[in-house]
Amino acid sequence: MKRAMTFTLFFLAFMAFAALSAQAQEVKGCYAHHPQYLSGLVEVNYTPGCVGHDEPELDPVSAAPGSARDLTWTAVLPTGGQSKVSDVGPTFWFGGTVTDPKSLFGQAFVELQFYPDSLVAKCFRDGAFSVRFAPDTYTSCSPVFKINPTGNPNRFLETAAFNAMLEDSANPGNPLVMHAGDTITVHYFATDAKDGFHITVNDLTTGHSGTIILNSPSDGPLMPAFDTQEVGNALGWGIVFDTPNSFVWEIGHASIFTGGAQFCTPGQTFCDSYNAATWAGFSPIQIKSVTFGDGSAPTSWAVVSDQGGKAEVAKTCPVYGGPFCIYPWYTLGTSGFHYGVNYPDNRKDFGQAGQFPQTRQCGGPFGASTTYCANTIIK
Repeated sequence: MKRAMTFTLFFLAFMAFAALSAQAQEVKGCYAHHPQYLSGLVEVNYTPGCVGHDEPELDPVSAAPGSARDLTWTAVLPTGGQSKVSDVGPTFWFGGTVTDPKSLFGQAFVELQFYPDSLVAKCFRDGAFSVRFAPDTYTSCSPVFKINPTGNPNRFLETAAFNAMLEDSANPGNPLVMHAGDTITVHYFATDAKDGFHITVNDLTTGHSGTIILNSPSDGPLMPAFDTQEVGNALGWGIVFDTPNSFVWEIGHASIFTGGAQFCTPGQTFCDSYNAATWAGFSPIQIKSVTFGDGSAPTSWAVVSDQGGKAEVAKTCPVYGGPFCIYPWYTLGTSGFHYGVNYPDNRKDFGQAGQFPQTRQCGGPFGASTTYCANTIIK
């Protein structure tokens, strides 16, 4: 018995040491945008080293002129607790459709990616990033993903047209370092110079800020592709019928620090993206508001998943709702929109995972019933 206990303690100590060692190392990842796949019609491959998966999104909706060209998100960054924010996935992002003459349909997609528990060391030209573990710390890169023809009309390659580190304007060359609980604004806007979509992040808690201008060395200025933030103004090569700009929490990956951000699916016990207890173990993101350039607010809000929400869980879990077998959802609490599970300040959960359409019933450039329809949750 004593020998067995000694071995067990040794094993637990070894696993703890391995986890700490992984967190101390610099790790690299690349999370591209989920493209449209149609059997026999469209085949898209990622650049080697890049992957993509689940991108459940929250869409502010407006028909106001210029609403897709000038919008400001206000949010409070999540805080770790019994679980780390990075446990549920390597990134969440605020993104949008931009023009790119060298991409399929003349469109590319920008993701201002926030890396939880991470201090970014470098943002690579291929859309990748490298980070070191830093608890309750956030830093960012802004990859823009495009679709390239390969010579075969049915086969394409997804690459990056642009990527840059979000630098601290007070300390050029260094990342803008944000922390759990900080209130930030993310302002996407275009200028008369037409030199590319601008992204300015202000950390209202620290007073620090940073700006990125999407001007690609290879593809030129990447401008907003649409004028209004309406459902249907969607990325042509995407898999959802949504608005131009959205918030997304990228799920379907293990922790980048303890699981190498391995691609994973519901039911796998290292896949905390689909584990309710892990989401409940930290304080969620608080999306306070979106304000458009004319000062107006969204007239409605919508959500959509590019994997079908519960439909994805049904593929690999015998029963929905058990450990590692939920699909996280958007809620509205007294402190704003959250993503994950129902939190203590919950007011509305919009049917939980049932808020996401499970089948493709909307159209797009590839025909009828090729995209998931956005579901309006607040009118």
